[in-house]
Amino acid sequence: MSYLMEIDNLGKRYDDFELSGVSLAVEPGCVVGFIGSNGAGKTTTIKAVLGIIAADAGTVRLFGQPVTCGSAEMDAIKSRIGIVLDTCAFPDTCRVCDVGAIGRAAYREWDAAQFAALCDRFSLAPKKKVSELSRGMGMKLTLAFALSHNPELLVLDEATAGLDPIARDEVLDLLYDFMQDETRAVLLSSHITSDLDKIADEITFIHKGEVLLSEPRDELLDTCGILRCTADQLDALDPSAVRAKRVGAFGCEALVRRDGVPANWSVEPVNIEQIMLFLTRGERAE
Repeated sequence: MSYLMEIDNLGKRYDDFELSGVSLAVEPGCVVGFIGSNGAGKTTTIKAVLGIIAADAGTVRLFGQPVTCGSAEMDAIKSRIGIVLDTCAFPDTCRVCDVGAIGRAAYREWDAAQFAALCDRFSLAPKKKVSELSRGMGMKLTLAFALSHNPELLVLDEATAGLDPIARDEVLDLLYDFMQDETRAVLLSSHITSDLDKIADEITFIHKGEVLLSEPRDELLDTCGILRCTADQLDALDPSAVRAKRVGAFGCEALVRRDGVPANWSVEPVNIEQIMLFLTRGERAE
């Protein structure tokens, strides 16, 4: 398999937080949803992968090539990646048209017509200053910039967090259009799981600096469900069928593998948000 991004056992330690053993891969034609609550380690992972910060452990390969923070290879590879971080990357004094000029100077593959079209679609007036943009509009400007140098890999860190539902759908439509070329891929970091329900092919869930699951989305949702039952029923199940459980005074509920539950028991459908809650607030199976 030829991956556009491979992360293997990535680690980064701070005084109050540790990223430990993070691994994930992004293959062509795939949207990977990188999910977790705020502070879970998503941004730290992305910054280490992009060479913005130096990792303490692990390896990163981009387009099949090993890279490290500050390496010449990283500088060359960045032109093949569109990056949208959780804050607008441009100085407050820049106008929208100045951002276009930065793109022309920075990228050989810069598409001025596409940038202008995206700015028009996002209602970003050419003379508008970055300081006058809302957080959401700043994200749209950064996304327009990222898409306009024809990247092969798009990396977005909470890019939809400041947008209303209509604007979020608009961004997801753009990502859908981007993915019509199956040589491309997207790593979409978000805590808004409804966005990932619509577009993600793979789900990697990070919590307190550790990856708790990394699986195809459809397979995860098809094979898992929620079982509401008594403690005796839960104890009767093969332990391998239970991924996480919550036991209360009035009964139990568990995140289960459907094929490990008797056919005559009722198992409810599950969504990504519920899986996150079970794995973080419930008792996880070993």
